Amino acid sequence: MTAQERRDAEKAEHEAFLAACPTFHLLAMIGDKWTALVLAELASGPRRHSELRAGLPSASQKMLTHTLRGAEHDGLLTRTVTASVPARVDYELTPLGASLLPVLATLKTWAEDHMDEVLSARAAAPHLR
Repeated sequence: MTAQERRDAEKAEHEAFLAACPTFHLLAMIGDKWTALVLAELASGPRRHSELRAGLPSASQKMLTHTLRGAEHDGLLTRTVTASVPARVDYELTPLGASLLPVLATLKTWAEDHMDEVLSARAAAPHLR
């Protein structure tokens, strides 16, 4: 087996491992900038799209819509359209989405406790970027 064939085989094996790894999929699901923030906005109860926009003013309309669709697709929230003029759209956490809130709270606590250390380490080793 050539070195390239060995690397290709190792890559295929690693990709198969990642495809079956629940942690990898969870981090891919919540690891973007907006998903955790959307879930946190919905922690207090159902919100209309306009309320979510107000709570996340840095999120573009496109990014918020993309994030909401992804979270709905993953089963983390529901989207309810009520016929009216204009149509009312409400988003609400599912039980699955609500079960993720303590995990996100733990990540938030870790970040608050340790990001100064991370930033100091980055500043001390700028050549590693």
